[in-house]
Amino acid sequence: MENYSVGIHEKDEISLSELLNRIKQNKNLDEAGAIMIFIGIVRGTGKRGGKVKKLMLEAYKEQAEESLRKIAEGILERPGIVDVRIHHFVGELSVGEDIVYISVAGGHRGEVFEAIKEAIERMKKEAAIWKKEITDLGEYWVSGE
Repeated sequence: MENYSVGIHEKDEISLSELLNRIKQNKNLDEAGAIMIFIGIVRGTGKRGGKVKKLMLEAYKEQAEESLRKIAEGILERPGIVDVRIHHFVGELSVGEDIVYISVAGGHRGEVFEAIKEAIERMKKEAAIWKKEITDLGEYWVSGE
């Protein structure tokens, strides 16, 4: 079993429990004292205000997955990190639905917190993933900033 995985998925193609099972199968998990899972969800208020009706997410799949792979591999080079998973959804999502799962397992909570923060920030800047908010005030593309 790999010590990382990444992917761009349609809604419901991967579940949080499936992701956690993959982490638990890592042969190096006995070196970990912490697993942190970040779940990004669709918020109800738009970036420009207004009530979000839905979010449309698009990705250049091959390029986005390559970026996520580089991020995961970079995070794995950090001291104490033994497992990284980054899985992002595309398509039409409603308020409260999951957008992204990022998990990091490592020796200590401090290492894991810092690693997951780096993974989130890098993903927003480097991955070819775009989102369009459809709100009661209009539709617009928003950046990952």
